[in-house]
Amino acid sequence: MDAVRVTMLRELLAETPWIARTRGFAGTLRETARPGGLLLVGTEAEEPWHLAAHLSDEAAYADLPELSPVLVRHHVPPGAPPHLAVPLARLEEARRGETVFVVAPDAAGEGLLERVHDARRVGATVLALEAADPELRSLAHEALTVTPDPGAPSFELVQHLVSAAAGEPTTPRRRATDLRSRLSRLIDHLTAPAPPLGW
Repeated sequence: MDAVRVTMLRELLAETPWIARTRGFAGTLRETARPGGLLLVGTEAEEPWHLAAHLSDEAAYADLPELSPVLVRHHVPPGAPPHLAVPLARLEEARRGETVFVVAPDAAGEGLLERVHDARRVGATVLALEAADPELRSLAHEALTVTPDPGAPSFELVQHLVSAAAGEPTTPRRRATDLRSRLSRLIDHLTAPAPPLGW
């Protein structure tokens, strides 16, 4: 990301309502009750690697182990390490106190929607970051919709805003840091190379 885009990003973060929107969404995300209970899943075409990595970073930085996600995958390749080998069947084990966080820049697909519906029925909280998928939105307890719009941030940028907001301190026990510091860290994330697959 070049300097012009970084400058534009800073302006975007400072002057749009998206920070407030993503902060509210992230507040619900933080309500996951226990470590290992945040189940992050994408669509068959798009796995949310970057969001998983950034949430893991925020969990460590803010001392919030419950914020570190379990990346649930549609297809697990042979020999994948344990943290990258969690299949969709894990959603069938979701329970009350856990959160199923669906990131869908494209259609979620019938198989995923069925599993999400079942998880909700047994008491899991369902969150959706989606790009105008009405079926997924109807299943979610809370949805953040990102539609293509010249005046709106991209789907990828909203993922970064959510992860940064999720790590913001909300109680005295968490590290005190101001919004400028959090946004500075977000800029660092956005300008860093993509994490390796073994993230």
